[in-house]
Amino acid sequence: MNITSFAQRVFMSLALLSASAAWADQAVIPAPPQLAAKSYVLLDGASGKVLVENNGDQRLPPASLTKLMTAYIATLEIRKGKIGEQDLVNVSEHAWRTGGAASGGSTMFLPLNSQVSVDDLLHGVIIQSGNDASIALAEYIAGSEDGFADMMNETAEKLGMKNSHFMNATGLPHPEHYSSAHDMAILARAIINEDAEHYAIYSQKEFFWNNIKQGNRNLLLWRDKTVDGLKTGHTEEAGFCLVSSAVREGARMITSVFGTVSESARAAETQKLLTYGFRFFETRTFYKKGQELAQAQVWKGTVRQVKAGLAADLSLTLPKGQLDKLQAGMILNPQLSAPIAQGDVIGKVEVKLGEEVVHSADLIALEAVEEGGFFRRLWDSISLFFFGLFN
Repeated sequence: MNITSFAQRVFMSLALLSASAAWADQAVIPAPPQLAAKSYVLLDGASGKVLVENNGDQRLPPASLTKLMTAYIATLEIRKGKIGEQDLVNVSEHAWRTGGAASGGSTMFLPLNSQVSVDDLLHGVIIQSGNDASIALAEYIAGSEDGFADMMNETAEKLGMKNSHFMNATGLPHPEHYSSAHDMAILARAIINEDAEHYAIYSQKEFFWNNIKQGNRNLLLWRDKTVDGLKTGHTEEAGFCLVSSAVREGARMITSVFGTVSESARAAETQKLLTYGFRFFETRTFYKKGQELAQAQVWKGTVRQVKAGLAADLSLTLPKGQLDKLQAGMILNPQLSAPIAQGDVIGKVEVKLGEEVVHSADLIALEAVEEGGFFRRLWDSISLFFFGLFN
């Protein structure tokens, strides 16, 4: 049965548009800034909605932005218990020669055959952008950098990064190594939302290791106190790149800028996007994950109703002045039959601005409902037959 057929329609208040309000009276916002960059994206941190983009899905060399994925996988492995922050990692000749002081590239200055903790390497990847630290972590996690690249690509697919392919843990140039501004913004949002403890590393301006001062290249950490991450990148082919994020008045914006001409330019162009996003858009969380929004009728079960809610927070970002004009409706499946597992989809929520659907999300069962006894199932089967016949 189609979930919308014979649906029960229940309307909720979301600071609703009054009956006489005209949704057409929307706030007029100026056109977004045009950045001196190859591609860029402004992403709402709460909903993941793209607010501004230019060539956002274009496949480009990501340079050291690659290390966002390297660090993300490392923190995943820590949270899964597969590696520990105090585990000691051997610095191989490959890590030292390809990414260490001998390489002339961005390095943590790890001595050959030394042992360094996972925690120190993670700081070296995120703050100093050490190629040697990235390779050492990759080899420790996957056995080889090639094997780690396979993990990177599998993880990218799971996150919905459709225009990314990784060949190494560092971002060193390779013809088959690429990503996009949009994909990197998606990855940044995952880093921020999934692991607040490790995300705090991205806001650190410097890191001392082995009496060497490791400096963060993200200039916005010094210029804008609302910025709390994420990562810079640069090669001759990629230009100067920056993925950044900031929080103001509870709202988070994420920017991803590829291919500017200098370190100062990538900071300045990023700041334009952040200023535009915070000035002309606003974010509000209307309902929290797991909050009971309705009760749906259940057939053939031990109980007659099941609590319905959302699997994730319902947060929206729109041009300022529009959030108070939203109307939301729930559509519940009228023929839900037990057994129902917790998390089963049992309806949907649609949020509208006038006649336009600006957001939809699945309603899920917040609790399980077991199958009822024989006579309950028999009676409800007969009732359902006539319900379907006359509706």
